[in-house]
Amino acid sequence: MKKGIRRGIQRYQCHYCGISFSSKRRPLKQNYNLFQDYFYHRQTVIELAAKYGHCERWVRQEINRYQPQLKIAVARPITLVMDATFFGKRIDKFGVLVAKDTITSKVVGYQFIQTEKNEAYQAMVSSLQSLGFVINSITIDGKSGLFKAFPGIPVQMCHFHQQAIITRYLTKKPKMAASIDLRRVAFYLNKATQKRFLLILSFWYKRHAVFINEKTVNFETGKWRYTHRRLRSAYRSIRNNIPYLFTHKTHWEHAIPNTTNTLDGGVFSPLKTLLRIHRGISRELKEN
Repeated sequence: MKKGIRRGIQRYQCHYCGISFSSKRRPLKQNYNLFQDYFYHRQTVIELAAKYGHCERWVRQEINRYQPQLKIAVARPITLVMDATFFGKRIDKFGVLVAKDTITSKVVGYQFIQTEKNEAYQAMVSSLQSLGFVINSITIDGKSGLFKAFPGIPVQMCHFHQQAIITRYLTKKPKMAASIDLRRVAFYLNKATQKRFLLILSFWYKRHAVFINEKTVNFETGKWRYTHRRLRSAYRSIRNNIPYLFTHKTHWEHAIPNTTNTLDGGVFSPLKTLLRIHRGISRELKEN
């Protein structure tokens, strides 16, 4: 039967032996609820002190000692989306690499990183495979050298990142006809098959071939360079990435996402909003 409350925790007394005790799970549950109230429900330390019947110092201590309960993931086939983000400035060297399964919409792995390296991606994939996960595919951004880092696994490049690369080279409102047309071609990615897209891209190249290959000569040195280098870089980017832009259609049975938006908007954005609200907390608490 219940026998009063001590320090906010319900106590009980046995009918037969008369021994008083409290549930060992209650302090953990209380610590979890307090952290949720503070971090997600945005209650202040003063409000929490009044709610839990303790001083502000106790509230801060409970928040700082909170440790999330790790859930053991069940090995299964997964379709991954992987990406990294950094909190604050990159010079702060505080980022996180996340792997999310789009079949269950669950995060299956994460790792805190100082810099975004291909080795971190490979290590996470190897770790998941060692736990028994069968990786159907991986959707990633356009990081250099990452496409060939996962032998035997279909890789899809994020369409949004590819279009962002084109925009970076050509700007949002290009002036030249060739640039305007190439940007239109790039934003046709979601609607075309690989064969049709290649056909459209080849038509674009034939139409603007003379303009693309224009050269500027330095008469003092006798050396030359391509006049429209940014346009050529944009074209080369999309041309080289084509083998990884249509994996979601060639392996349609795995329902592969063609963007990393499920991480960018579904995980990273809410995290950054919370950390912006609690911008004064320690790094250890951020990692929780």
